[in-house]
Amino acid sequence: MNTKRGFTLIELLVVIAIIGILSSVVLASLNTARSRGADANIKANLATVAVQAELYYDSNSSTYAGGAIDACTGETAASLFEDDTAIANAVTEVESRNAAGSVVCGASASAYAISSPLPGTASTFFCVDSTGFRGERTTNLTAGNTSCPAS
Repeated sequence: MNTKRGFTLIELLVVIAIIGILSSVVLASLNTARSRGADANIKANLATVAVQAELYYDSNSSTYAGGAIDACTGETAASLFEDDTAIANAVTEVESRNAAGSVVCGASASAYAISSPLPGTASTFFCVDSTGFRGERTTNLTAGNTSCPAS
């Protein structure tokens, strides 16, 4: 008897189909993890901005002036507290996770607020302000406003 042992074409196609299904499930999970990671990055960087802004306020005679009054145009937040590199780097990182112009800030000599959309969740924004608020909102900050929206 001269029988060759091996896999049939059908068996190989079934194995390839199973591998394809498993890889598509893994890739879908990976995309969700990436968007959640981007959200966590934005929240961490805006929390850094809040802490650094308070340090800035304390070391500049209880004022945000000089780094904040004319810095927020509503188009970019990179110049908010631009003379503080920790804040500028954190805001630049937040902007890199979003579309250009999507980070909104408002500032005066005595108050500030920064808001960014969260890419992993639809219509959700993360906002920090000088009152100490840090949290998610369904409404984005309007340009020039120095406190996070109520909802």
